[in-house]
Amino acid sequence: MTRLKWSAYLRLARMNKPIGALLLLWPTLWALWLASAGRPSFANLLVFVAGTWLMRSAGCVANDLADRHIDGHVERTRERPLATGEVSVKEAILLAIGLSMLAFFLVLTRNTLTLVLSLPALFLAGSYPLTKRFFPLPQAYLGIAFGFGIPMAWAAQTGHVPVQAWWLMAANLFWTLAYDTEYAMVDRDDDRHLGIHSSALLLGSWDVRGVMICYGTSLALLAHVGLLAHLHPVYFASLALAAGIAGYHLWLIRNRERQACFHAFLHNNWFGASIFAGLVLTLNGTP
Repeated sequence: MTRLKWSAYLRLARMNKPIGALLLLWPTLWALWLASAGRPSFANLLVFVAGTWLMRSAGCVANDLADRHIDGHVERTRERPLATGEVSVKEAILLAIGLSMLAFFLVLTRNTLTLVLSLPALFLAGSYPLTKRFFPLPQAYLGIAFGFGIPMAWAAQTGHVPVQAWWLMAANLFWTLAYDTEYAMVDRDDDRHLGIHSSALLLGSWDVRGVMICYGTSLALLAHVGLLAHLHPVYFASLALAAGIAGYHLWLIRNRERQACFHAFLHNNWFGASIFAGLVLTLNGTP
């Protein structure tokens, strides 16, 4: 296999763009740290970090398969390997299956509850690309799909999923709605022309206010999780930092400029990282 072909596979799986994997990984790490009181097993850490990257890559391939007749007409996606013909449909299907199977083999090393939870997670990840054709708010579907690592991580670490995990999943849902609406604002004109649904189109002139409400709701739910877990004030300080980061994003998207909205989306890595840092300092670094 040539170097160019390997490069096309890596770009198809977005291995060259880690932001999506990081946005999926942070809430999973939040859950692992909370479930283990700051001491997750090395095996769980390895399984969930590797599994997150594999499933995100598989999801990207599935997304491009679903959008292969559309991506060539969208400014941001016209150079994707399936749109340009660098990778065939058959090759993409085999790559998606291979990545999914590797992730599934990792899950098989965990307990039964984690395995059971992985089944709806796999369905959601595989079906998300189709929701953009008929569901007016596909970002909500994505938020549920992106959040399933939370109950899975809790199940792997403790053998059960408490109500706290579902509150954390709800917080992640609203965070996903916030950052993926910023992402959808980049493609708004193309999506309208192609008949693709998105939260940016649904909200219309309320898009910036909608993002603000989603950030605020996510932070409120994260505070509720902290209260349930009796976390140290350091954690709540990290939420204040995250709120400042969210405020910066709102400033960036205020004029709805494509590049600024995309920068705000990418910067969400720091929102997730700040909350994780608060959990680490609280559970591993405070007396």
